[in-house]
Amino acid sequence: MKKMKYWMACTALALALTSCSTKQRAIDQLESFSTELRDNSRYYDVQDWEKAGKKFVQLTKKVKKYEFDYTPAEKARIGRLEGECAGYMARGAKENITDRLNGFINELKGILQGVTDAFGGW
Repeated sequence: MKKMKYWMACTALALALTSCSTKQRAIDQLESFSTELRDNSRYYDVQDWEKAGKKFVQLTKKVKKYEFDYTPAEKARIGRLEGECAGYMARGAKENITDRLNGFINELKGILQGVTDAFGGW
């Protein structure tokens, strides 16, 4: 009987520790994703954006699984990280579009210069 109580207590402790580490891991993954977006989203192509969008959804779902286990401070941190991710995604998309548009404009200028040069020789 004592062994059974001992094993039940150990199992409960192990589950509690696993739950805490899993909920913390969800926050850590969200923070890591926020850092990835901050540092690299400007260079993303269409496939990268698709992956980032799916990953953001996946991470927010993972965090929501533990929403009742988080402290108010952890919830505030999660909200900040989710906001950062959304902001970095918007900024990265804008910068990516701006860079592509500038590239297109420069290419168009080159084409016009080439046409002008070609007709200038006549």
